[in-house]
Amino acid sequence: MLEVRGLNQFYGESHTLWDLDISVPEGECTVLMGRNGVGKTTLLECVMGLLPVDSGEIIWEGKDISAMSAESRPRHGVGYVPQGRQIFSLLTVEENLQIGLPIRAKGDRIIPEFIYELFPVLKEMLHRRGGDLSGGQQQQLAIARALVINPRLLILDEPTEGIQPNIVQEIADIILKLNQTLGLTVLLVEQKLPFARKVGDHFCLLDRGRAVAKGNMTQLNDQLIREYLTV
Repeated sequence: MLEVRGLNQFYGESHTLWDLDISVPEGECTVLMGRNGVGKTTLLECVMGLLPVDSGEIIWEGKDISAMSAESRPRHGVGYVPQGRQIFSLLTVEENLQIGLPIRAKGDRIIPEFIYELFPVLKEMLHRRGGDLSGGQQQQLAIARALVINPRLLILDEPTEGIQPNIVQEIADIILKLNQTLGLTVLLVEQKLPFARKVGDHFCLLDRGRAVAKGNMTQLNDQLIREYLTV
């Protein structure tokens, strides 16, 4: 469904991604892993068009979208939950959710009811400002906002960062439901190994901007963990 081929990216003189190849199979969950600063967020921002690529291809459903504008990518079925959530703190929960409605087909521009089924707390707090929510509630709002556009691929950048344990468990259950029950393809950056193992079908380890190991989640062994994940 999503293929990254030979991707190179630079920050000024710094070469941040090196000939990166990653495949995200349709209907499954792929987890990007690695220590801080190895290029995980950079890769996601390239996929979303937020950062330019120097060379290589980003193939989405058979089409190279490397030169496509960032604002066009959600219209092609790619939902994105950035690191740090980036909700609009002065807007209400409902207003945050409504932001994605223009991307939906005309005549279907209402917040889908399944959003409230997945995140009942958002329905209870519909008229509260986003900035008044807890960190866990804001993360749920950020995921729900991405789902409003009815994506076929959901990209999440460290959704458990700074979240209380009970909400982490809820987010894991939601990702599993979206992926396994509703068939949504998921690309996830995650540092927490138990969380990654619970939700992921495949993994890709990054180190210094390179993909150094990849495979089924069952192949993520102790040696790889010690070499590329242990701090």
